[in-house]
Amino acid sequence: MQTYDVLIVGGGPAGLSAALVLARCRRSVLVVDSGEPRNAPSRALHGYLTRDGMAPGEFLRLGREEVAGYGVEIIDAKVSGARCLDEDGAAFEVTLQNGTKLRSRKLLLATGIRDRLPDVEGAWDYFGRGLYYCPYCDAWEHRDQPLATYGKGSAAVGPAVALTTWSDDVTACTDGEPISGDERAWLEANGVALREEPIERLEGDDVLQRICFEDGPALPCRALFFNTSRTQHSPLPVSLGCACDEHHEVVTNDDKSTCVPGLYIAGDADGDTEFIVVAAAEGARAAVAINHELQEAEQAPRPTKAESQ
Repeated sequence: MQTYDVLIVGGGPAGLSAALVLARCRRSVLVVDSGEPRNAPSRALHGYLTRDGMAPGEFLRLGREEVAGYGVEIIDAKVSGARCLDEDGAAFEVTLQNGTKLRSRKLLLATGIRDRLPDVEGAWDYFGRGLYYCPYCDAWEHRDQPLATYGKGSAAVGPAVALTTWSDDVTACTDGEPISGDERAWLEANGVALREEPIERLEGDDVLQRICFEDGPALPCRALFFNTSRTQHSPLPVSLGCACDEHHEVVTNDDKSTCVPGLYIAGDADGDTEFIVVAAAEGARAAVAINHELQEAEQAPRPTKAESQ
């Protein structure tokens, strides 16, 4: 069985960026990708210099093409499990759903997170077409239009105040959950409207146009930003023994290493700023750390001052 220098699970911006750096370090790299990117419903990515407005699928196609030019292998498959073969982090085995086993000296997980959409009729229909999770990624396209936030109770309040950067017409929707008097005052002081009725459904044609409630009039809305919980997209970080925080995000060091020797995490899974450009940067940072670790295992140690005399 071939043993790769590095096996990367996840072929998004973080995984492909790491693959590029590692391949340029003459490392043998295999990327395994399930084809389920977090931003698949999005029509365009934003905030990435020179790539702003590009379709996410086209971005990934170009990334794959670029790393393949350096000899990176890519497998379209789902991973069913992984384990450490060496307690010092010198060997890993990854199993695909079809039973194929792959081995590597180091393992990088760029598996990301999965969003939990609001439990409201129409949420999946308008995800990426008026229903979003990140105002930095999508609010500019809806500037000066009616905007709203979704969250249970107080979860809708802070994001609604933040949206006043992009529009003067903002409503916080708490979906039947009450908020405190202080939170009401904060919304009022910032000119943010409040709708506390349970939401019945989202409506529109090709894009979101209104929010319908169980009671009261419908709310015209061109973009609804939700603030709900998220989960790890893959069970691999937990099954391999990674530490997670109270938000279920993987705890990593500055170089993207984890508490498991030889195992690295890059991208949204670690809870850093969730921009594509940041995920790509994290992938590059992890790649440099991985290469240094491989170099230390391969090269003779630098002599101490006493030894060199």
